[in-house]
Amino acid sequence: MAARQKLDLVGIKLSLRQWSRLTREERDRLVTLGCAEGPERDAYRQTVLALIASRADEPAVFLGEISHDDWARDDRMPDAVRAQAERDGIAPPSPAQWRALQPLQRFALAKLARSKHENENFMPAMAEFGLSSARS
Repeated sequence: MAARQKLDLVGIKLSLRQWSRLTREERDRLVTLGCAEGPERDAYRQTVLALIASRADEPAVFLGEISHDDWARDDRMPDAVRAQAERDGIAPPSPAQWRALQPLQRFALAKLARSKHENENFMPAMAEFGLSSARS
C-alpha cells in the first residue's frame, strides 16, 4: 500500500503485470524512496516512468486529476469510507479514530471504500486498524 499511495501521489497507475516485472529491489525502492512535495515527487515520478519503460512491454497509464484531501486530511473522513462501513453493517470510524490513523491507514481505507475498487478488504482493514471487531 505504501507504493500504491506514492503512485497515486504522482498520478501513475501501475498494473499488476507491470509491478510483477519489477525486481524485488526495484519494488523495495518504490516503497522506500521519498515522495514528498516538489522535486522529490518529480524524481519519484521519473523513476517510476523509467522503470516502466525498461521493464514493461506496455506504456505508463496516468491517473486523472486526483484529490488527496479524501485521505490526507485527518479532520474530515471521506463520505466513501462512511458509506462503505454502512454497507458492510459496521460503524464508521469516529472523528477521533480517523484523526488517530496514520496517513497510510487513511489512504488504505479511502482506496478500499471507492466504488470502483473491489472492497472485500475494507472490513478486514477496519479490524486490522482497530476500528471494528468484525472480520469479513
